[in-house]
Amino acid sequence: MSTFIALPAFNDNYIWLLLDEQRQQVAVVDPGDARPVVVWLGRNPEYSLSHILVTHHHPDHVGGINTLKASTQCKVWGPAHETIPGRDRALEDGERISLFGLELEVIAVPGHTLGHIAFFCDNAGDPWLLSGDTLFAGGCGRLFEGTPEQMHQSLSRLAALPDSTRIYCTHEYTLANLRFAQAVEPDNDDIRVRLEVVEELRADDRMTLPTDLALEKRTNPFLRSECDAVTQAASAQAGRSLAPGPETFAAVRKWKDSF
Repeated sequence: MSTFIALPAFNDNYIWLLLDEQRQQVAVVDPGDARPVVVWLGRNPEYSLSHILVTHHHPDHVGGINTLKASTQCKVWGPAHETIPGRDRALEDGERISLFGLELEVIAVPGHTLGHIAFFCDNAGDPWLLSGDTLFAGGCGRLFEGTPEQMHQSLSRLAALPDSTRIYCTHEYTLANLRFAQAVEPDNDDIRVRLEVVEELRADDRMTLPTDLALEKRTNPFLRSECDAVTQAASAQAGRSLAPGPETFAAVRKWKDSF
């Protein structure tokens, strides 16, 4: 089973470390700040930083890259269609890369940004996904560059992954996301129970990640735009009848932006 460690950064970011305990190497995902990574490496001197994986170009995901690369000589792998500091390898949709003996698939997920990518690893029955700011626990990223149609398609690609896929996203947004999800589907018992659990976790300042795809399909309104209850709620909010799928998704995303 792959070993991940979450390093809190800024107000609500997580910088994920993927450990190779046999080789005593570590890869870091979206290091917007170098300091938490440097501190961790200082406390674990047996490990060396070998790779940085980048999902998109926003500063809170790339701000620490140059410092880390200068001090460790690690390799930076990131999306081909965005400007990534220090990038050594430009990654395209469908490309397969090898890291610590694992095969990772690069999935283009435009929407939050136009060149955003995710990393998926099947890992012999232990599937996991580095989703960046595309798929969150209970939510999805804002559309800063892409269209609702692009984001809907991106999320549909991720929803087709195995239900057991563990999802490592990069923000602690779960509580706010589930409060919105409950507003969309007040009669969804899965959302109600999940929200109760998350409220307890956050009251104790505990993290709510990773999540898994099966749970997201039951509780995340942005993966449920084909469901009648979500379409009806979005139609009521929009004041007109909406079609399931991209049209409903667009209305739900607009609703969330002002929630």
